[in-house]
Amino acid sequence: MIVKPESIEARNGRPAVGHPELDRVDLRLLEALQRNARSTYAELGALVNLKPPAVHDRVKRLESRGFVRRYAAQLDARRVGYELTAFVSAYCAPDLDYDAFTAAVQAFPEILEIHSVAGDETYLLKVVTRSTAHLDDFLTKIKRVPGVARTRTTIVLSTPFERGGLPVEALAT
Repeated sequence: MIVKPESIEARNGRPAVGHPELDRVDLRLLEALQRNARSTYAELGALVNLKPPAVHDRVKRLESRGFVRRYAAQLDARRVGYELTAFVSAYCAPDLDYDAFTAAVQAFPEILEIHSVAGDETYLLKVVTRSTAHLDDFLTKIKRVPGVARTRTTIVLSTPFERGGLPVEALAT
């Protein structure tokens, strides 16, 4: 007797996707929540053909397992007064205390993101400022952080595309 191996999807209803705990319904819910975190469970249920209580359970499970880290409004930086976006490469000394650096730069409200990167620079910082004068003041302060040897700044002229979320539905293909 020859036993035909079952696919993962046939065994547990889940496709082979980016994370073994996520099925296609989870991915569609995550995509919808990224587009509009204020969607009701009924609205989400209509997208995935589930009743609101089942959607509620799934969303709570996604939250408790850390797939949804937080909910937030996406503000328009220019409309609220941040006219300039820049990427600041921080070149750090070899004896840098990474934890101390990270703690120090987190205190700067202008910094939106801190990325440890491969390459000549040690960190890449995404920052917003009100003006070039504000950026100049920021750069003066960041250069005083212990361990920062120098910086290089790239000013964003325009942002023709910003995804605003992760391409989670692409994991289902």
